[in-house]
Amino acid sequence: MSNREVVARSLAAIWHPCTQMKAHERFPLLPIARGEGAWLIDFEGRRYLDGVSSWWVNLFGHSNFEINTALLDQMGKLEHVMLAGFTHEPAVALAEQLSALAPGRLGHAFFASDGASAAEIALKMAFHYWANRGRPGKKRFVALAGGYHGETIGALSVTDVAIFRDAYGPLLRENILVPFPGDAGAIEALEKVLAEHSGEIAALIVEPLVQGASGMRMYPSAYLKRARELCTKREVLLIADEIMTGFGRTGSMFACEQAGIAPDLLCLSKGITGGYLPLSCVLSSDEVYAAFYDDDVTRGFLHSHSYTGNALACRAALAVLDIFKRDHVIDANRERAARLSEAAHDALAKHRNVRNLRNLGMIWAFEVESADPQFARKAFELALRRGVLLRPIGKTVYFMPPYIVSEAEFDLLVDAGVAIADAA
Repeated sequence: MSNREVVARSLAAIWHPCTQMKAHERFPLLPIARGEGAWLIDFEGRRYLDGVSSWWVNLFGHSNFEINTALLDQMGKLEHVMLAGFTHEPAVALAEQLSALAPGRLGHAFFASDGASAAEIALKMAFHYWANRGRPGKKRFVALAGGYHGETIGALSVTDVAIFRDAYGPLLRENILVPFPGDAGAIEALEKVLAEHSGEIAALIVEPLVQGASGMRMYPSAYLKRARELCTKREVLLIADEIMTGFGRTGSMFACEQAGIAPDLLCLSKGITGGYLPLSCVLSSDEVYAAFYDDDVTRGFLHSHSYTGNALACRAALAVLDIFKRDHVIDANRERAARLSEAAHDALAKHRNVRNLRNLGMIWAFEVESADPQFARKAFELALRRGVLLRPIGKTVYFMPPYIVSEAEFDLLVDAGVAIADAA
């Protein structure tokens, strides 16, 4: 099968995500036949280094032997059973292990299939928690400027990225936006909002330490620590959206750990299965869970997904956690990130077109000085010609490779970044 044939069939049959389909008249789709480690390979043998972990999900490489082996074993036992009225060992074991790893007392896992679903669940849980506590007026949410939490209606209502939000504005609930944590006066603004509106606010939702979709915007952990204190003081739940930041991406298993805090609800997805299968999870504090535990069925959390707690997805996630433990991945990544950061700094820090080179854990990002409105598309094309998959966000170029990336492979990412900056 040829690249051309697969592309033609795809364009005739698939509506691709986050895409103006007419753009593919000018720039063709990239067909992928297989993956191998940090590399994607097309139908004609060309190789592309996956510098963005396939939308931030792949942690340990494509076609990973350990995850493959676990899935093959699980397929011989149980592929799926509904989790309403039933249970199975992979879901139980995964819930136990996630609870043990997470900060605080997050004792129960509610499973779903993707990040937006997790955010939606957390928002509904927060509202319903207060309703069960006799405070149904607490039904608004506070979100950070520039935050992204998904594209379902509830999640989009707390998202502040115009390209995703603007077209659907008439459908969205009105919530409260507070300044980005890196801005002057941000914590004071949050304090004021919570003081004035605590009677109507159910929860504050944040992406801890890094806002991904608005350009890998990083902020200090001190904001999270103070936000936790204010939420507790004003009786507002704290939702940590660690869909992107979780599972070691920021240098700790969960970004919240770097602030020494625990949220009331923790949203997880993306890297949870190592990029293999769709799975998400909301970990709930014991206090939130207890507010739903009742003889009255209407006080229960009546939310469901057909593939909740899918056995194959849970088994893949367990294999991912096994790799973390066996290979001491968090410690290894800290050492790896320190070495890789030297290479990025040496090549990019003094480049005439590079601004704000930054790093947190296994994330590197910088802005490119360019007046070209087509910068992101042209940078994407340039990197592909060099055998590297990069997907800039506006003028922000970022590297978010799988954790198995070698120093030589990372140098290819840096070289592509330099080429993009040179061409600006």
